[in-house]
Amino acid sequence: MRTPEQVMGLVETLENEYPAECSLQYDKDYELLFAVRLAAQCTDERVNMITPALYERFPTLEAFAQAKQEELEKYVHSCGFFRAKARDIILCAQMLLERFGGKVPGTMEELLSLPGVGRKTANLILGDIFGVPGSTVVDTHCIRLSNRMGLVDNLKDPVKIEMELRKILPPEKSSDFCHRLVLHGRAVCTARKPMCENCCCRMFCQTFTSEN
Repeated sequence: MRTPEQVMGLVETLENEYPAECSLQYDKDYELLFAVRLAAQCTDERVNMITPALYERFPTLEAFAQAKQEELEKYVHSCGFFRAKARDIILCAQMLLERFGGKVPGTMEELLSLPGVGRKTANLILGDIFGVPGSTVVDTHCIRLSNRMGLVDNLKDPVKIEMELRKILPPEKSSDFCHRLVLHGRAVCTARKPMCENCCCRMFCQTFTSEN
């Protein structure tokens, strides 16, 4: 595990290296919600390729709620698991209209009640849309880098990792930190092989310091 000083070193170094931005493109709150669902086991790049046509065909929440699943499936087919994703998007749109007045809700409990929404999605919405402190998005990059860096101790369960990160990250920085972890995981600390020699975080990273 890292010391508080090392944790802040990681936070500040990534802060200086990367922007804190979601790579999924959206204009409306519910579009981010749907895009995150589409991104499950799919790349953000692929999702961004198909969402312009999707949102043009279904320009409102009402249009999504009234959509025929077979038609929506055609627009999201290339994202994989298209039947389940299309079904969840339609049901989610219907629930947003019926239970939440057409608005994306702003609490963890309410978000988790929506079809296809888990803690990762809920935390992303809470952090990016509502700016809720402590929102911690644990995706595959976060799981990998948190373990390599020594922020958690050999944990694979996303919920356990979220709870551990909540204990050590400044609440006001946690959402942005997770976005930066994704960018760092794609660029440097890749799944196949971490490029430690090019890593801005190496002096604070458990993997690098333990091997050097």
